[in-house]
Amino acid sequence: MRAIVLLCLLETALVQAVDYSWGGPGKNSENGGVDSNTENVCVTDQASCGCCLMQQQIHRMKMFFNMSLNELEKELQKTKTVLNNVRASRSAFSVALTTDNDLICLGPFRDDKLIAYKHIFINLGDGYNADTGIFTVPRSGVYSLALTVYSDAGSPGNTLAACANLQVNGLVVAGPREKNMQDQEDSATIVVALHLKAGDEVAVNLPIGCFLCDDNSHYNTFTGFLLYATD
Repeated sequence: MRAIVLLCLLETALVQAVDYSWGGPGKNSENGGVDSNTENVCVTDQASCGCCLMQQQIHRMKMFFNMSLNELEKELQKTKTVLNNVRASRSAFSVALTTDNDLICLGPFRDDKLIAYKHIFINLGDGYNADTGIFTVPRSGVYSLALTVYSDAGSPGNTLAACANLQVNGLVVAGPREKNMQDQEDSATIVVALHLKAGDEVAVNLPIGCFLCDDNSHYNTFTGFLLYATD
């Protein structure tokens, strides 16, 4: 009995060496990896049937392994594609009014004027244009936008007008505003979440009569980033 088992194991090892060397899916013999001579032996020699069954079982396991490996490779490729899309859609910017060391004031003007923030903290995706002050939305999605304004009237009793408008495609969405004659300096902040479409233009408008003051402390900031894409 031990001799038969030993022969079976030896025959299985030899068959594996011939028929199951790794060559990739579809590289085995035409009958699915089981030698026809072995099948004939199983018919004529009942003692060899166990070896035949063992060969067939090994072949099934190999086919199952190959199928599972192919499915895992497909899922891995899908995951890589999703990750690449996420990386490609990353968008964030944060800018401040000026790069000057000394305090300077912008405004007031006779007409509304778009503010071109010159100091760039981050411009991931290059959606913000420092020349125009416009952030062009690269991908449709929900964005977080924040605007902080600060001004200094110069001396007590002067009119303080720290105000600006956040706008999308020329339409005002929100605007922090602090106008009075009691404070020499003051600031205000707004934070909103908006659903924006690719190509929308987001900017900050300085209304008539408003003025902002800043130095390298960066009191006036404009920030936005993509929370999640919707396309």
